[in-house]
Amino acid sequence: MAKTVYLGITGDIIHPGIINIINEGAKLGELTIGLLTDSAIVSHKRLPYLSYEQRKQVVENIKGVARVVPQEEWSYVPNLKKYKPDFMIHGDDWKTNYLSKIRDDCFEAVKEWGGQVVEIPYTQGINSSALAENASSIGTTPDIRRAALRRLLAAKPVVRILEAHSGLSGLIAERAQVTKEDGVHQFDGMWSSSLTDSTSKGKPDIEAVDLTTRMQSLTDILECTTKPIIYDGDTGDIPEHFVFTVRTLERNGVSAVIIEDKKGLKKNSLFGTEAKQVLATEEEFCEKIAAGKKAQVTKDFMIIARIEEIIAGYSVDEAIKKAFAAVKAGADGIMIHSKDKSGMDIKEFCQKFRAEYKSVPIVLVPTTYNQFTEKELGEWGANIIIYANHMLRASYPAMYKCAETILQAERSLEVNDICMPIKQILELIPGTK
Repeated sequence: MAKTVYLGITGDIIHPGIINIINEGAKLGELTIGLLTDSAIVSHKRLPYLSYEQRKQVVENIKGVARVVPQEEWSYVPNLKKYKPDFMIHGDDWKTNYLSKIRDDCFEAVKEWGGQVVEIPYTQGINSSALAENASSIGTTPDIRRAALRRLLAAKPVVRILEAHSGLSGLIAERAQVTKEDGVHQFDGMWSSSLTDSTSKGKPDIEAVDLTTRMQSLTDILECTTKPIIYDGDTGDIPEHFVFTVRTLERNGVSAVIIEDKKGLKKNSLFGTEAKQVLATEEEFCEKIAAGKKAQVTKDFMIIARIEEIIAGYSVDEAIKKAFAAVKAGADGIMIHSKDKSGMDIKEFCQKFRAEYKSVPIVLVPTTYNQFTEKELGEWGANIIIYANHMLRASYPAMYKCAETILQAERSLEVNDICMPIKQILELIPGTK
């Protein structure tokens, strides 16, 4: 009877090092590939470019692979205990990197049935991280980017989105990451905010700044990033105009548009408390949502309904009623907003909404109730957390301080420590010399 061999891989980038370890594994016996699912990968790395099914199709056709099975967790141990292979193989680079704890767990696991861990010498000259970075610099396609948000929602308990208003801020949202005990933390996508886009142009946040005007900023972000983008569609304008917006965004690879249930002259939700906003009726709002859903071409694009009842001074129950109607009209998700710093009205909304809809995504923008962590908001029922204006708000004080300091000192020496070195600027954008 042939010996059995287990190898776990992501399969997003197949390089000579992966082929070598597959060849070595096949020499030992019948090779089973544990292909990490999207959810297993995004707990520690960015979403792979290819879907699980696409990666599976590639790996199944590699010589030496007997079968491919899903590996649902980052750790190999659950699958090792399930399949009990005679051999588990892995590159020997995991002795010293972030997988060293998992390595110890694997050695301990295979002892239970007398299995063996075989470590294959790391293929010199292959840097998987560099290959991934190069793939990122090549870019993506509208189809892949558009579908990424739904993939993330299926793979992660909470999707983390950061506001971007320019190509440079988009690059930061794309690349920023910190390594913690539970893996690499990074932003999953970007929020194209009408407020920060208009403010960055020195213009008021009014709906007169139309899609055609905003497309330039959006294009700047699309051209230098690969992660999904959620677009702030304000009210969406009249249904006939919203149809045009949906088709334009979808064609360019945007993953979702969020429209609010207000009408009339736009006034930012976080500004002023004097008068209630003029809200669209259920019929008016749902008509617009239905028109947008009918207009879209792909199944990937999402229309998310932003419910303003709470922030406009109405009750949570009134907000719930409008949200339920929006979902029935075809909305792919609900965004709920509030100015209450306690966040308790948002928590109540989430609980009542989840009692009726278990899986429809809830989007939260915790600008005012920012004392709560992503984990806590996820426990309320939130699926997407948007940090909606922080990049712009952080940039203005930094630039103003630089300008003020130069005026005070009558030279630029004093701002050296708060300015990015010229060398780093030249290295920031690929192709810049």
